[in-house]
Amino acid sequence: MKSGRYLATSAALFIFCGGVALGQEAPAPTPSGAQTKLQADGAPVSLTLKRTVELALQNSLGERSAAISKAAFLPSVYAGSGAGYSFGIPETPGGRAPSIFNVTYNEQVLNEPLRGQTKELQEKAKAQRLALEEVKNSVITRAAMAYLELAKVRHSLELLRKEQESAEKILQVTQERQGEGYELPVEVTKAQLTKAQVQQKILQLEGREDELEVFLRAEIGLSDSQAMDVAPEDLPGAAEQAGDNLIAMALTNNTSLKLANADVRASEFRLKGEKRGYFPTLELVSTYSVLAKFNNYTEFFNHFQRNNFNAGINVQVPIFSARIKSAIALAQVNLDTAKVNFENKRTEVTAEVRQRTRKVRERAAATEVARLELQLAQQDLGLQQALFAEGKLNLRELEKSRLAENDKWMAYLDTNFQRQQAQLELLKTAGQLDKVWQ
Repeated sequence: MKSGRYLATSAALFIFCGGVALGQEAPAPTPSGAQTKLQADGAPVSLTLKRTVELALQNSLGERSAAISKAAFLPSVYAGSGAGYSFGIPETPGGRAPSIFNVTYNEQVLNEPLRGQTKELQEKAKAQRLALEEVKNSVITRAAMAYLELAKVRHSLELLRKEQESAEKILQVTQERQGEGYELPVEVTKAQLTKAQVQQKILQLEGREDELEVFLRAEIGLSDSQAMDVAPEDLPGAAEQAGDNLIAMALTNNTSLKLANADVRASEFRLKGEKRGYFPTLELVSTYSVLAKFNNYTEFFNHFQRNNFNAGINVQVPIFSARIKSAIALAQVNLDTAKVNFENKRTEVTAEVRQRTRKVRERAAATEVARLELQLAQQDLGLQQALFAEGKLNLRELEKSRLAENDKWMAYLDTNFQRQQAQLELLKTAGQLDKVWQ
């Protein structure tokens, strides 16, 4: 039996651990993530949930990094030329003497507003790296959901094709009984409707299967010619977490909350720097220049020297500055806004974790109900088969029991997938999604 194929057992209900669905044969072992390879010859690729996530991350956008320059507090050297024609006292528009060649050096030693801006930018650079984590979580969620849904859809299609066979048998028996005068035409119409409804469901799921395959190939980097074998799986055990624990984890690890906190820290650095704008600023400066006599230096100065070098410090002490006062006020407003946003995000994340935790519990309860309903349907089918073997039940009634069992299978698969979706969303909100796949 191929991995991912199912055998619906009628007489008994089998439950296997490790994500194997109810009443199915345990799938054959699949290669581990390290062993799974993408075939280039179009052969089917056997995928596991973990391997699918790994391939999706590898195929996603490459990691980007933001670098913040500390150039203002590092030595800077500039070389150039200020040569030009001069009439009258030799000077350039910048106030410096015209020169054939010049080299300028400067370095900020003390400039608190500029230092605050630099730390603010560094904190925003860290926030950019946090944004990459959000992208990574989205990739994990999309790939995992697509994989789980594709496995569910393929299993559902297998059940529906068996259901189609049962519907066809029921229709044939009903038509024969009508021809013999034992059934009304309305019963034939009902059987035809059942068969048509099954066919409609098959077409819908085949369309969904194609959509999921196209999406998953794009996510993990498979060519159109490569088929995919997926096995039914459940999320790792780490997905089961107590609600209170997840709230605490979310307040520490939620990406959006980290981004809001980074914005607060960046605003604090900026405000601290602007408040120190009243401190003196200190800058190391030096200049070397080569002058030429054709700029008429000898006519306006007592002595001409071709090579000139100056070095020293530039100190500024603010006495009154309207700009500093305005910058402090703006930085304070930005900090207050960032703090409000952070508290709002904290409240929002807490409420979202609680809501998603309740949703997971509700989905788990619904899955258990669907499992028990399926168990009852399978037990009932087992009794019907026994009666049929004894000649106490006709084929049509037996096939109706098979249809009922298949319907319960479909309901179970749907509710189980909804539970897995809720778990993924909860883990993403709690910032625990990547830890599940470690």
